[in-house]
Amino acid sequence: MLNMTDARTHILVTGASRGIGKAILDSFDPVRVVAAGHSTSGDAGLLKADFSKADEVSRLWQDSLDRLDGRIDVLINNAGIFDPNPIASSDVEWLESWNRTMQINLTASAQLCRLAVQHFQEREVAGRIVNIASRAAYRGDSPDHWHYAASKGGMVAMTKTIARAYASKEILAFAICPGFTMTGMADDYLESRGGDKLLKDIPLGRVAQPEEIASIAIYCALDAPPSMTGAVLDANGASFVR
Repeated sequence: MLNMTDARTHILVTGASRGIGKAILDSFDPVRVVAAGHSTSGDAGLLKADFSKADEVSRLWQDSLDRLDGRIDVLINNAGIFDPNPIASSDVEWLESWNRTMQINLTASAQLCRLAVQHFQEREVAGRIVNIASRAAYRGDSPDHWHYAASKGGMVAMTKTIARAYASKEILAFAICPGFTMTGMADDYLESRGGDKLLKDIPLGRVAQPEEIASIAIYCALDAPPSMTGAVLDANGASFVR
């Protein structure tokens, strides 16, 4: 079984074009081999995948295997969207928005988790999955973001289930639940809701930096002890304490 940090060198990170995903990608030691899936474009050498289309998820997995010599040791699911979905929208628009967020935030991650577990099992090796969820999984979110909170709650539940199911095979799973993080996805929301008022709800007095979340993800991917599998790590400046 592969259980040494130095053996975990083939890593797939999704949503790596900006924000937390890019910080994760940039934080890996340069000697490590990292494949990054990007949800909208293939710029900067990133693999291209549109997670709103289920068939592109499996294609990304295969493209990543091709780039990584047929081996992935760690999957980091970070890709996600945070589009508003007002309840006053039409029935069709509301359901379309709900389904799109679920597909990109939860179902695509589940597809990749399944492929990763099967890959680890077929190779009879240890493997790690790190899912970037959200404080919203526990605290909930705004009236326009039912779907986002539900998708992240599902991600946490999925992570715990994977951890319980496959720990005996050294297939480990972790979830990270950031609060507001200084990424493009959160900037517009902070501005629209009055950033100063929201910051008063964070005892730390500021939102997290992507590099802070990245450091937690790297730890889970490479150094966290196996007994931590199933752990959900909060990083929200004490704005929500469980």
